[in-house]
Amino acid sequence: MSQVTCDLTISLDGFAAGPNQSLAEPLGEGGERMHRWQFEEPQANAAWREGILASVAYIMGRNMFAGPGPGPWDAEWRGWWGEEPPYHAPVFVLTHHPREPLEMQGGTTFTFVTDGIESALAQARKAANSKDVAIAGGAQTVRQYLSAGLIDELRLHIAPIVLGAGERLLDGVTNLQLEPTEVSGTGLVTHVRYRVTR
Repeated sequence: MSQVTCDLTISLDGFAAGPNQSLAEPLGEGGERMHRWQFEEPQANAAWREGILASVAYIMGRNMFAGPGPGPWDAEWRGWWGEEPPYHAPVFVLTHHPREPLEMQGGTTFTFVTDGIESALAQARKAANSKDVAIAGGAQTVRQYLSAGLIDELRLHIAPIVLGAGERLLDGVTNLQLEPTEVSGTGLVTHVRYRVTR
């Protein structure tokens, strides 16, 4: 059985995105500062960066694919990720609005799932062919999978900044038991690998 993992960068006060997410600022006000470790210290954090893209199928929420806002899809909008997203694998997008699969350059195909998190996980596991599946985010999607007990390993990348508001990762998640198995870091991030115990 494949393992279900999750990598997420959060602020020191637990936010995965800053306030006022918009098309202009998909990570909210100040949210991009959390990810400096990936771009300013790529060598020092190389193993963790590689781990984020080591799975062979991914699940993400609508906001992570295409930004905030309910309602039907704008058929012209192909998401935040550009024409060649970094995944190079199947990505299953949770949504309430059907949309045809979107094939991108480099092997990424976004498939839109309207019947819930269990269905998305079943489809991702089938696509992964017994290899790992990653819950890519955002915070609301990760909360749903944690609350349902469907994540095996949580890898938090904690940036030493305080956002003060936004989308908090663990709001409403109860009965979560984590065992830290690895901790490392640099000046821009602390990485903590947790095994989810049941």
